[in-house]
Amino acid sequence: MTSQLATKLDTQIDPVSLTADLVRCPSVTPAEGGALELLDDLLSANGFDCTRVDRGGISNLCAVWGAGKNGRTFGYSGHTDVVPIGNPADWTCDPFGAEIRNGLLYGRGATDMKSSVAAFTAAAIEFVEATPPDGRLILAITGAEETASPDGTPAILDWMNAQGFQADHFLVGEPTSLRTIGDAIKIGRRGAVTVYLTVTGVQGHSGYPEKAVNPLPALVELLHVFEADTLDDGTDNFAPSTLAITTVDTGNPAHNIIPAECKATVNIRFNDKWTSQEILGWVAARADRIAQDFGVIISSTHRLSGECFYTPPGGFSALIQNAIRQETGLTPALTTTGGISDARHLVAKCPVVEAGLTGETLHKVDEHASVEEIHKLKSIYAQILRDYFDGAPL
Repeated sequence: MTSQLATKLDTQIDPVSLTADLVRCPSVTPAEGGALELLDDLLSANGFDCTRVDRGGISNLCAVWGAGKNGRTFGYSGHTDVVPIGNPADWTCDPFGAEIRNGLLYGRGATDMKSSVAAFTAAAIEFVEATPPDGRLILAITGAEETASPDGTPAILDWMNAQGFQADHFLVGEPTSLRTIGDAIKIGRRGAVTVYLTVTGVQGHSGYPEKAVNPLPALVELLHVFEADTLDDGTDNFAPSTLAITTVDTGNPAHNIIPAECKATVNIRFNDKWTSQEILGWVAARADRIAQDFGVIISSTHRLSGECFYTPPGGFSALIQNAIRQETGLTPALTTTGGISDARHLVAKCPVVEAGLTGETLHKVDEHASVEEIHKLKSIYAQILRDYFDGAPL
C-alpha cells in the first residue's frame, strides 16, 4: 500500500492524516493489513534505512536514521496491530473507515495505538530533516503486540543485537494519559501470569456420591481461598497485586454424572514484591493443600506474559515530563498502573518510559482519538527529540 504521504517532504506531515491512513489498514493481529508497508514507504522516502524484520509469520519494521557513532541512540517503539472489532453492528461507523466527526477520529486502533505511531513517525521525519542530530534514531514497530507474540518486538530486538544496534533509551507510545493528554506517563508495569488449573477426581453416579470423588467442591474451595487471600497491600512503586478468576469449566452434559475433572483459569497481576516463580509457588501451595484435604489431584500449567518491571525516576523520565510540560502545561504523574506492554521487552536493554494519548476507548466499540490530542502528541514527541539530542542530562 502506498500512501499519498509517502513522498519526500515538502511540507509538514499531518499526524491525523497519517493516523487515518493507518486506521484504514485492517491490521487485526496477525494480519499486517498494509500498515507496515505504508510506514516503510514513508520512512524510506525520507532518509530512514528500513528493514522488515518478519519472523514466525509476524510482520515487523525497524527504521533507523543515523550512524550513532558519537551521539546518543534514541528509540520509539509502537505497534500497528489491533484487536478484533467484535460485532460490526455495534459500531456507529466503519471500524476501518477513519471517520472524523466532532473533532474525533473513529476506528479500530485510533487510540491503541496507530495515532502514537503516526505522531512519532511524523515527528521523527521532520526532526531529522530540519535538524539532523549527531546520533541515531530508531523506530521499532511491530505487528503483533496485542497477542504478546515472541516474534513481535523480541524479533526486532534480536535483529538489533545482530546489527550491533544498542538504544540508550526507548519511549513506548502506548496510551498512558488518564483524563487529558499529558497528565500521566508510565515508568513500570505489573507482571502478569495466567494459571490454568485442572482438578481431577473420580467419575461416578450422582445418586452414589460415596463411590465417586467430586472435583467440583475442591475447585470451588480453591477459588474461594484465592479470593479470600490477599497477595499484598501494594509497594512503594505499585498498587496491590490482584488475582482474577476468568473462567470455570466442567463440560458435563449430564445432570446425573459426577464429572471426573473440572478446570479453571486465573489471571494474576503482580507487583515488584514478587517474581513469577514466587507467584506460581503461592498458587501451588494452596492447590496442594486443597488437593490433600479433598483427595483430588490438582495440576496446572501457566503462561507468563511478563515480569514486573520498573524504571526508577531519573533524567530520562524528567526529560519526558519536561517536554510534556512545555507542550501542555501539565506535569505528568509517574505511574505503574494498567496491563502489560512491549516495554517489558525493552527494559532489559535500556531505560524505558511510556507516554501517549488518553486511553478511555482503547479496545472498545467506536474507539476514537481526539484530533487535537493527536496533533499535540506529535508536538510532544518532537520536543522530546529536540531535548534529547540537544544533550539534556540523563
